[in-house]
Amino acid sequence: MLSHTRPESSFRSPHPQTPRFVTHWEEGGNRGRRDCRLSRWTREPRLTVGGVGIEGVKSVREVWGSRPRGRILGLPPSWSRGAAAAEVADAGFHPWGMTMQLGLALVLGVTLCLGCGRSLLRAPARPFSVLWNVPSARCKNRFGVPLPLEALGISANRGQHFHGQNVTIFYKNRLGFYPYLGPRGTAHNGGIPQAVPLDRHLARAAYQIRRSLWPGFAGLAVLDWEEWCPLWAGNWGRRRVYRAASWAWAQWVFPNLDPQEQLHKARVGFEEAARALMEDTLWLGRALQPHGLWGFYRFPACGNGWHGTASNYTGHCHAAALARNTQLRWLWAASSALFPSIYLPPRLPPAHHQAFVRYRLEEAFRVAVAGHPHPLPVLAYARLTHRSSGRFLSQEKCWHLHDYLLGTLGPYVINVTRAAVACSHQRCHGHGRCAWQNPGQLEVFLHLQPDGSPGAWESFSCRCYQGWAGPTCQEPRPELGPKEAT
Repeated sequence: MLSHTRPESSFRSPHPQTPRFVTHWEEGGNRGRRDCRLSRWTREPRLTVGGVGIEGVKSVREVWGSRPRGRILGLPPSWSRGAAAAEVADAGFHPWGMTMQLGLALVLGVTLCLGCGRSLLRAPARPFSVLWNVPSARCKNRFGVPLPLEALGISANRGQHFHGQNVTIFYKNRLGFYPYLGPRGTAHNGGIPQAVPLDRHLARAAYQIRRSLWPGFAGLAVLDWEEWCPLWAGNWGRRRVYRAASWAWAQWVFPNLDPQEQLHKARVGFEEAARALMEDTLWLGRALQPHGLWGFYRFPACGNGWHGTASNYTGHCHAAALARNTQLRWLWAASSALFPSIYLPPRLPPAHHQAFVRYRLEEAFRVAVAGHPHPLPVLAYARLTHRSSGRFLSQEKCWHLHDYLLGTLGPYVINVTRAAVACSHQRCHGHGRCAWQNPGQLEVFLHLQPDGSPGAWESFSCRCYQGWAGPTCQEPRPELGPKEAT
């Protein structure tokens, strides 16, 4: 657990408060947030990066303030993550009365815990869990349609609310000052990571975490930040605008450098600031709520999306995505859970469904061991239906959901959960979960027999829970200290 005391002066934070190239966001009448519409340059041509253009601003000061003069706001660089988290949490931070649109996304999905080798929702380690992350409280409260989740072995927030003590999602406008560019070029919170004062972001995030989560929170804390990738190379397609904006920032901050040097500054500045923003936010959450499972939604990425090429589709993750995931070791080290998405593309032929899901999960399990003495829990987001255009569930949709739960999803969840528990006890002494010995055995499933009896588990080997070792997880293993774990 992170220390809340100041460390020795010799300790250096991984993210010292280097200038973020903004001064004070409380200046003027727009305190705390700066949303500026990008317009044409008045003295410079339109900037393009990789064929993608970004409009300049009449005065770049409108977006990023004055050029940096000396040290910007920040905590002492010698403080540890825990000390910084404690400081911003104890600062009594309050928002500046900003109006924010929360905009709940109506996505019918469940979270499948496929590698829970640690406590989850204050229950003993379980080999397989299903958590309900659907805004279905309206079904019973308004229409009287019951959804018997508990009887089906599915965990949900109290009252089946979308946000609660079992699962809470922090969207981009619900945690700190997440920077992003709107569809018309509007720069929210500076637009790019370099423009965010890290201390003010952490202070606001600490205030929001304390308001959102009760003391002793032990559920899933999912950060849903999808506008940009923390690695420069990952910002392609519609995300190239962040490269262009970063280059514009570098041209403004370093006007005397040649274009290639400015581009280098843009890349390095973006990646360093993005890492600080994501990594320190995770450590802050873990310091304030150490029993929760913290991580970013849709990470790790896989890049095996469907592009209509049925003849050569294999489902394998793209090589570039795998390389980027290896570079993101710092992100996995700061996370306490992984939340990959296995949402099936609407046009993906059924013949490719299994491969699509399989390789996404394999990649998640690969990075789950990076930077940790024990694998991280992998909780995959699965969608029950395609996206709905409505904001709320209607009575008809509630009954469809009820019938689907009782007739399809519920019985399957019970079957797999019981099979996973049976295999765990029979092969792993109850101290581990069963996993394929050969990942290529796609015809082998962890299911009960049609008569309800356990199956044959010869195709499965054990993945031991924390504190256990051996081929069948029968050998107690003392916990490693911090130095041994590294």
